[in-house]
Amino acid sequence: MEFNKSRTKTNLARAFTGECLDGARYQYVAKQATTDGFSYIADLFKNLAKNEMAHARVFYDHLIKNSKGGETNIDICAGYPFFNYELEGSIKESAGAELSESKNIYPAFAKVARDEGYADIADSFELVALVEECHFKQLSEIDEKYQNKILYSSNEEVKWKCSNCGHEHTSKNAWKNCPLCGYPQGYVMLQLQDN
Repeated sequence: MEFNKSRTKTNLARAFTGECLDGARYQYVAKQATTDGFSYIADLFKNLAKNEMAHARVFYDHLIKNSKGGETNIDICAGYPFFNYELEGSIKESAGAELSESKNIYPAFAKVARDEGYADIADSFELVALVEECHFKQLSEIDEKYQNKILYSSNEEVKWKCSNCGHEHTSKNAWKNCPLCGYPQGYVMLQLQDN
């Protein structure tokens, strides 16, 4: 099928737009996390934002390569998540968006691309879906710990590490201020299964 008339072209444009929006939104959440004193969570969201922008680049590159300059404007119509970037609620909403991308959106886009003869693009959608699934798991775990106010505690002794100076300590609870550099608890690296 001719690329400029394909559904794959539109799906790439939709995916590019969605990834850019995710990247921007995660930067807003990171800024809010910093404001709220959760430096390590801010760093996690900054990394997620970087990942989303890398995904956007993959989709953009496919668009440019396959359209061969045939179009300079693509009209798209799609729903995109817009929600408050306050930590209360935004972590869970972000996890939900990642789950939708990993289980619904990108697998459907991959099927269309494969059916239209664009196996390389289908592979990219499938690979991005796997990353989004990891994001979903990570965000879900952070949200659960945040909601239950157990970000910095564990039922068993674990190694806590300061993301500023690298100080480590094994305990059931993280320190309030790092004994080495004095940085607040928000700099403690979280104990996540999907890190």
